[in-house]
Amino acid sequence: MAENNVQSNSVKDPRITWGGCSVLLDVNNGDRLVFSCLSAGATLKIGNKNCSLRPLIGCPFGSLFQIDNGEEGPYLSRVLPSTEADDNNKQENGDCQVPDESRDNREIIDNNKAQSLTGDDIDELQRQGAKGDEIVEALIANSATFEKKTLFSQEKYRLKKQKKYAPTVLLRRPIACSICEAYFKKYPDRIRFLRVDALSLLLSMANDSANSDVLVVDMVGGLLTGSVAERLGGTGYVCNTYLGDTPYSMDIVRIFNFSDEICKRIVRCPLSDFSLTQNGTSEQNYEQADPCNMELNEEISSAVSAEETSPSSHQEDSGLLPESTVSPGSKIGKAPKAGEQASQEVIKTWKENGFSSVILAASDLDPWNLVKDILPLLSYSAPFAIYHQYLQPLATCMHSLQVGKLAIGLQISEPWLREYQVLPSRSHPCMQMNAFGGILSGIKICSS
Repeated sequence: MAENNVQSNSVKDPRITWGGCSVLLDVNNGDRLVFSCLSAGATLKIGNKNCSLRPLIGCPFGSLFQIDNGEEGPYLSRVLPSTEADDNNKQENGDCQVPDESRDNREIIDNNKAQSLTGDDIDELQRQGAKGDEIVEALIANSATFEKKTLFSQEKYRLKKQKKYAPTVLLRRPIACSICEAYFKKYPDRIRFLRVDALSLLLSMANDSANSDVLVVDMVGGLLTGSVAERLGGTGYVCNTYLGDTPYSMDIVRIFNFSDEICKRIVRCPLSDFSLTQNGTSEQNYEQADPCNMELNEEISSAVSAEETSPSSHQEDSGLLPESTVSPGSKIGKAPKAGEQASQEVIKTWKENGFSSVILAASDLDPWNLVKDILPLLSYSAPFAIYHQYLQPLATCMHSLQVGKLAIGLQISEPWLREYQVLPSRSHPCMQMNAFGGILSGIKICSS
């Protein structure tokens, strides 16, 4: 009977959260992104309120929660899809009942006297157990200027009060897309400003598919390694190589909630073990001449997981990311851990047959000095992709590859992404956007 319980507990549905899994909490529709590990004692701080994350355990990813006031304090209550649909229908019906849009805000005087509901009244409502939506409706009902505002101003006012008194928390699944978006918004320097569209372009240009053996140089905290492993889905291998004796940080890999089968496919191997011509070379030979582009590897190797919860979140959330995806009850044997040393048999196979693709994301190193030593490990007619934060090192590397006749189909891609605001009569591109260097891609050929 106990064995059946162990087997049932060891089988996890990746669409539903469990105790010990990593999640991405989206507070107020992108206003704040927090990485956390679900447990009975984990809490999330929103404003001056601490809410337990226990209600999130066992819920499917994509669930929406709202903070409500209870007898024991604030807590997270799940918002069912039917409730959301009813609210949307009410808002649509309310918008249709407004007769015209001839109103404007010219006659409204902002003297802080339009709201008759005081702070003490709001505190009293919260002590009585009023929900956040009820407080928002009370603020709207006691506003002397709300009905005089335009529809756009009314919606803006409602949204502002809702974020303050009825904040929402969206339970997002930590995948390559969501993790890259969160890090690019919170800590872009840790992933060397690698945007989500550039990450997808890297994986596409390298032609990563099932049963591929991919060699990566990952100096973006493990984001590239985890994305490749997620794309392979437990087939093939992801070999994270590094220079010298100290491997690069792979802390972000732990956020993906990989199974034991996928973790076994993520290995590490120093570049010197491949018996290349650069045996004994130090990492300083790969550094670029420009001191502005040389940042210490210790910045990427810093405790990423310890700060993955927002600085304003509760201290109990820090450092709670699971070190491995060990299933509960599986105490027999040691569970595989992502980033273990590659076996000699696998290394021998890679030496004989070569890797099926190579992806480099090492903005601190010179691309050409790195490529000329790693390219012999790639099998013929296999693609490679190089990401760099600046274009000039990629152009120099591309010229060297052309002169040496080492690759064909060379191209430098400089993708850009612009966000649009899509609203009735107010759709326009956002005025600011982020830019970065580019991606150098090509196919290795035999030069002899």
